[in-house]
Amino acid sequence: MKNLSLVLNAILLVAVGVLYYLHFSTGKSTDTSESTATMGDLKIAYINADTVLKYYEYLKTTKVKLEEKTKKMDQDYRNRAMGLQNEIAAYQRNVSNMTLGQVKAVEEDLGKKQQNLQMYQQSLSQQLMEEEAKVQKELYERITVFLKKYGNEKGLQIVLKFDPTSDVLFAGQPLDISQDVITGLNDAYKLEGSKTKADSTATK
Repeated sequence: MKNLSLVLNAILLVAVGVLYYLHFSTGKSTDTSESTATMGDLKIAYINADTVLKYYEYLKTTKVKLEEKTKKMDQDYRNRAMGLQNEIAAYQRNVSNMTLGQVKAVEEDLGKKQQNLQMYQQSLSQQLMEEEAKVQKELYERITVFLKKYGNEKGLQIVLKFDPTSDVLFAGQPLDISQDVITGLNDAYKLEGSKTKADSTATK
């Protein structure tokens, strides 16, 4: 069931927002943050996508959940496949003692079970792909929402993504806001967890 593990690994290749156009201010900003470059009224910064993804707690937690779900699905599939294999082996042992009618009936039954097993495998792969797409979408939304808020606070107009796949060939260290973004994202994620626990306690 190689497709299942391949789907899970794909989450590690998520691209975080190629280019974010943030709110353009109508007046000159008075913010002089050292982590930005100013070109007239245009202020630019960048994030290292690999670093942000590596240290974002939301993605770590989600990855663990996906791994657990994949292992469970894989084990369930293996159990079903093993059951079918045992039935086939039993048929092969007893086929010489069966009538033609029995042989035909058993072979049809085994054929249907094999088709059902293949359909089940496809269903599991589809479920994991949907989970991956859901995580990618939420990851993108979480980061872009944070960057828009952060950009407005710092007077930024553009935040670039910098990694080996991006079109940015060089970016000076002073423009790197990765650590600020990681800290901000993780603080927001911890706050979500605290609210969830509080809500859960209140409903008991």
